[in-house]
Amino acid sequence: MSFISYLINGISLGSVYAIIALGYTMVYGIAKMLNFAHGDVIMVGAFAVFTIVSTLGMPIRLGIIVSILICTVLGVVIERVAYKPLRNAASPLAVLITAIGVSYLLQNVALLIFGANAKSFTSVVSWSGIKLADGQLNISGVTIVTILACIVIMIALTLFINKTKAGQAMLAVSEDKGAAQLMGINVNGTIALTFAIGSALAAIAGVLLCSAYPSLTPYTGSMPGIKAFVAAVLGGIGSIPGAMIGGILLGVIEIFGKAYISSQMADAIVFAVLIVVLLVKPTGILGKNIQEKV
Repeated sequence: MSFISYLINGISLGSVYAIIALGYTMVYGIAKMLNFAHGDVIMVGAFAVFTIVSTLGMPIRLGIIVSILICTVLGVVIERVAYKPLRNAASPLAVLITAIGVSYLLQNVALLIFGANAKSFTSVVSWSGIKLADGQLNISGVTIVTILACIVIMIALTLFINKTKAGQAMLAVSEDKGAAQLMGINVNGTIALTFAIGSALAAIAGVLLCSAYPSLTPYTGSMPGIKAFVAAVLGGIGSIPGAMIGGILLGVIEIFGKAYISSQMADAIVFAVLIVVLLVKPTGILGKNIQEKV
């Protein structure tokens, strides 16, 4: 039963990584930018829920809704203020350095407001879960909700991209911004919408992550953000199904690494697997080679 329990926990953790990775892969696929501040948006979302529920004593549902709204607005503001002026920069390093700067800015603002001490996060899932195999296998409510949330988000996002005008505009912008603009598509609005959706997903991921691991600091989003980026690259950055596959694989590898090899070596194992996969398939599991005509 231990193996099955570890597998379920790995899928649950991987589902969180997958939700975060969707934000990375959408922004890169459409805007061709790596938003390394994405992990800290997770932290902002979690602190929003913590403040509303634990400090102000308001209902959890209200806290989640406000957290999603705050992160959505934050994502749009970050794109407009920090990234939009650099969209046509000569060097892509300018955007990368700016993203790192935004990341440190969010962390330090959180340090000033909340301090460095870890806060105890109240789980947003009150359901205790289910017991199987005569009580030998206990699946927590947070685990079940996290896996279901990942599946629902994945399906909804796929339908949105393929069935709506806004989703089709995103596909057009990802193919060719100039041609999309000539066709009457609002490129700036489409990119802003992409950041908004990615940041809203980051808020949901932050709430689920802190519900499973109830400790919150200004650095809570840093390592999950990096691992989610690894998941996006592993699955094939720019591919929505790839983000989900990469996230779940990463979560399972991490949990099995902690359980059967070493808890200290788990992160190293995760990154080692990424290196091996990229050596075999540089574009990731579902990534495609893009040939540019000269």
